[in-house]
Amino acid sequence: MKTPSSRRDAIKKVATMAMASTVFSSLSERVSAHERAVDAPLKGKVNHSVCAWCYSGIPLETLCESARDMGIRSIEIISPEQFETIKKYDLTCAMVGAQHRDWGIVRGWNRKEHHAGLGEYYRDLIDKTSAAGFTNLICFSGNRNGLDDEQGIINCAEGLKQIIGYAEKKKVTLVMELLNSKVNHADYQCDRTAWGVELCKAVGSDNFKLLYDIYHMQIMEGDVIRTLQDNQKYIAHYHTGGVPGRNEIDETQELYYPAIIKAVVETGFKGFVAQEFVPKRSDKLASLRQGVQICDV
Repeated sequence: MKTPSSRRDAIKKVATMAMASTVFSSLSERVSAHERAVDAPLKGKVNHSVCAWCYSGIPLETLCESARDMGIRSIEIISPEQFETIKKYDLTCAMVGAQHRDWGIVRGWNRKEHHAGLGEYYRDLIDKTSAAGFTNLICFSGNRNGLDDEQGIINCAEGLKQIIGYAEKKKVTLVMELLNSKVNHADYQCDRTAWGVELCKAVGSDNFKLLYDIYHMQIMEGDVIRTLQDNQKYIAHYHTGGVPGRNEIDETQELYYPAIIKAVVETGFKGFVAQEFVPKRSDKLASLRQGVQICDV
């Protein structure tokens, strides 16, 4: 005859086994669903791109081949000498990079003393971008360094107006990236959507727009969906990234990308959405594939 203690032990074992079975079944269903999602064909509503710098440990040709197989149409933030490599794989460059030793995120258009050098550099980049058949070219405000936001807009607009006519003739759009100044780019001036929109209005050309980086703007201001809905006419391009950490955009971070990208599509946006998260997992290309599937609404 079993004692009350042995009965309790037996009941605990049965309950533990049942719970383990349920958990295993749930995990199996999740893995199976994830595998089906990875293998699913893309829906065609989103133009997918990927930023090459996030995969610096992977040869560009390998990234191109893998991206093409995933349904990605663009490799971006690359320099003109890399154009021919991506074209070999029938890929475009949805956003041409600007990588100059003197000009960039820290030293940009918000300083009048930079305008002459930036103008020379960007005319050359506009030529190369246009000759390759690409249309978007990234640019930056630069850091404040004590400059107030109103004067920063005035200075940026003055400099950009000196070359925007040339960009229009070459059918190239200059796209200023919105970056956070809280975590990654301290003192960067174009760190809020409202500031970027006012600059767009001051420049007054359809060939000057914004790169709305979802990761950066979640850190600075949040309210991502309403902000992109209200300002869609000023946005030429989107970047992704998990918050916090700028890693994978799955359930390990706080943003729900399916809803965000669905909102982007519903604005009528026809440009590109680029994965710009830095993979944390060892299989970086698997993380990229997952990111594309998450954003393929």
